[in-house]
Amino acid sequence: MLELALHILDITENSTRAGARRIDMNLEENHEADLLTLEISDDGAGMDPETLSKALDPFYTTKKVRRVGLGLPMLAQAAERTGGGLTLTSEPGRGTRLKVTFGLSHLDRQPLGDLPGVITTLLAGNPDIEFNYHHRCGDRVFALKTEDLKRELEDVPINHIEVLKYIRQYVKDGLQDIVSEA
Repeated sequence: MLELALHILDITENSTRAGARRIDMNLEENHEADLLTLEISDDGAGMDPETLSKALDPFYTTKKVRRVGLGLPMLAQAAERTGGGLTLTSEPGRGTRLKVTFGLSHLDRQPLGDLPGVITTLLAGNPDIEFNYHHRCGDRVFALKTEDLKRELEDVPINHIEVLKYIRQYVKDGLQDIVSEA
């Protein structure tokens, strides 16, 4: 994967397959500490200790479609290339939490990529899941909570095409606002 947004999509898809009803995504760009931190947590099925110990093995997967699980190992490698790292915690019945750090200005850090597109894709395909996206850049913050959006939309589905177009532009504008001020 060439951009972090695709890693976010892969991880959140894992969460949805694990039965998560709520997924929190937090991204922080800390220019003073030269760190980019990504945290994703869910309330899905979680992993037992044996599965958790194998989660970063590229030759292990619980998916039936392919025999390798490259998502998390590739993300861990991408973080390590920049001087960062990955931690994964999970408990059966309580969900999973992933934290990844990257050297923010490191030459090998992957670009963020199309975050508005990924968020819109997640909402389009998973309208019943509660997504919370929080992005901090310095002291500027952009946040999106599907619970709030659904309340405003009332009877209009969150995955209606016009709503998704609006959300995509809203996220794009919000992220441009916080990054341009940093």
